[in-house]
Amino acid sequence: MSTGQLLLLLIFAIPICGIVFSSLEKIARYKAKGAERGGSETAELSARVQALEGEMDGVRQQLAETLERLDFAERLLARSDPAKVPEPRAGP
Repeated sequence: MSTGQLLLLLIFAIPICGIVFSSLEKIARYKAKGAERGGSETAELSARVQALEGEMDGVRQQLAETLERLDFAERLLARSDPAKVPEPRAGP
């Protein structure tokens, strides 16, 4: 390989290596930011899921209480005298 060819190779190789390493650096920074952001987003999502689970437990408890009241009302109506139970009203 002659000196001219080697010089020409270096002239093209140096900028190409610079572009490659610059791109790799940008990719590494992007991944690092994503990992930082992803960690905080994961914690935020976990907190939101826990809050929703707490709300769902409250709704389940309210539903269970409502069903108990409905059962109690049905038992009262079933035990009472059918003549005392008022007739349902007609619609509007």
